[in-house]
Amino acid sequence: MQNNTQWTEELELVASIINKLPLEKTIKWGAEVFTYNGKNVVSYGGFKNFFTIWFFNGVFLEDNYNVLVNAQEGKTKSARQWRLTSIAEIDEKKISEYIYEAIEVEKKGLKIQPEKFVAIPVAEVLENELKNDKSLKASFEKLTPGKQKEYIIYINEAKQDATKLKRVEKIKPMILHGIGLNDKYK
Repeated sequence: MQNNTQWTEELELVASIINKLPLEKTIKWGAEVFTYNGKNVVSYGGFKNFFTIWFFNGVFLEDNYNVLVNAQEGKTKSARQWRLTSIAEIDEKKISEYIYEAIEVEKKGLKIQPEKFVAIPVAEVLENELKNDKSLKASFEKLTPGKQKEYIIYINEAKQDATKLKRVEKIKPMILHGIGLNDKYK
């Protein structure tokens, strides 16, 4: 994300603001992440149409300037983004206010409680594969409930049966090797 050259000057300015604050800089998921007492607080990056500052527990911020958005409605529970499109929008005072508030959130230990596990119906195509392939079924059952859920959702999100079938074929080797769908991002 930070390697996007479209926003070089803007991201350097954002980084210089964040670096002035009482945070520890680390690299996670290939990006600079700023932490407080080991807890992720804020990061930044450039995308095609905007650059952003994101707050890992932004859901708890008051958002006095009404700038925060949920990057993926229905999926992202806690993180919030502040999207910007020009250097003129960078306001050090406001950014610092939000970051200090985010640090306070971490000091208070505020967290979104994980949802209780709700069984998700397994798509027929995946269910058939598991019935017909004993080693696949055994490997699938060895996965953690979270990894099983990722695969089930991935198949269920496909609209057409042909797409569901292609996805099952794609994930079979991963399941057999005990790899979760999103492990490469963790």
